[in-house]
Amino acid sequence: MGRAPANREPSPPPPPPGRCNFWLPNKRRHCANSPLPTSHYCGNHLPDSASDAGALSRRRVPCPVDPSHTVLEENLEAHVSKCPLKKQTAALAAQPFYSKGINSGGGEGGGGVTSAAKRAAVHKLTEDELHALIEKIKSVHATAAVAMRDSYLVADACDNWMRNQVDRKVPYQEKHVTQQASIIGNMEAFGLLQKGGVEEVAEENAAENALAVVEFGAGRGYLTQMLTDCYGIRNVFFVERRSYKLKADRSLRQNEGITLKRLRIDIEDLNLQGVEALSGLQYLAIGKHLCGPATDMTMMCCLHEQYNQTQEKEYGKHNLCGLALATCCHHLCQWHHYANKTFLSGLGITEEDFHAMTWFSSWAVDGDHSSQDSSLEVEDSSREDRSEKAEKSDVEVSGIDRLIRSIPSWERAALGFMCKDIIDAGRLLWLREKGLNADLVSYVPSNVSPENHLLIAKCTS
Repeated sequence: MGRAPANREPSPPPPPPGRCNFWLPNKRRHCANSPLPTSHYCGNHLPDSASDAGALSRRRVPCPVDPSHTVLEENLEAHVSKCPLKKQTAALAAQPFYSKGINSGGGEGGGGVTSAAKRAAVHKLTEDELHALIEKIKSVHATAAVAMRDSYLVADACDNWMRNQVDRKVPYQEKHVTQQASIIGNMEAFGLLQKGGVEEVAEENAAENALAVVEFGAGRGYLTQMLTDCYGIRNVFFVERRSYKLKADRSLRQNEGITLKRLRIDIEDLNLQGVEALSGLQYLAIGKHLCGPATDMTMMCCLHEQYNQTQEKEYGKHNLCGLALATCCHHLCQWHHYANKTFLSGLGITEEDFHAMTWFSSWAVDGDHSSQDSSLEVEDSSREDRSEKAEKSDVEVSGIDRLIRSIPSWERAALGFMCKDIIDAGRLLWLREKGLNADLVSYVPSNVSPENHLLIAKCTS
């Protein structure tokens, strides 16, 4: 059934002079490239139909190295050998800290199970099977979920920093800064940071200068910006696979006392032991937006299994002081990446159950996911396949649809939170099994963000 005309996107405006006429709907602008002399379009967006010069139709195909752009099929072989991404990939593979799939969790999952596939699997269940699955989730939650305490904490050092923001040139968004301040406040309360901030740290300068912070899924790096400003940490490492503008890097590099290294790499492939600049430094691992499996990969990256000289298993803790990871986007989690599959299997949760749980988890932040057009992408994540919406099949209203729609929105939301709780409880237990003193807290009120789980841990050695 088609959408109502009122929901149609407005027509794009005319292109600026001298610009390609191709409209980029996600960016809400025309392509910035110049058009070819014989066309209104650039080479990347030349239509499949005959060119303006009357030549025969030439088909464009996605580049197999980087599908974000297309090339003429006749030029494909020559393009692959010189595609810029191929050179970047080769350069990354040559780095000593690159190890393909080292933090993948040992599974072979390819691109993972998309939300569309998870939804389709749920809709293949009978009504009795869906009822049984929901009851199983409730039973597991009652048995194994951790009672989380509210822990919204803002340390004095961060409070002073926030009051002074009006005089700074760092982009200030109250919602995000509130979350950053509470993550850091919980780190101080848990003993990962020196109480009092910069003033107290100055008295133990030598010890703090040897401390580093590694921010995973760093994005623009503003969590670390606050941490360095408030606590005087001088060694900074950003781990982020995407490129960002308006990064904190610029202001951090202006501080001559700070050493900064940005690693553009997927967490799945990062071997911290190969980062030469981190060698010999004690470090804190932090992350504010670790979508789905990125949380599991970060934990495995910091606590990668090793064996000592007597072949006893260790977990790479010799340089790790502790970690503080804000989990989110549980709907993107994948069974083959999940850190504590043993925990779930012991509770009778199968791989199929797990992927259904991840699909249900989005109900915690969006109560109505019964409709066919519902998108589960609550947070924008590069891990989710952007073409997923095109994969969704036209599923007619079924008994499962009617059953889901009959569940009150508050009950769906409650089930979503249960699924999130169970997933994060397994992660918490995994950290404890590795010998860390760990806790799981609600670090901001849900009206600030419903994605408010914080895993925090400290090495006891």
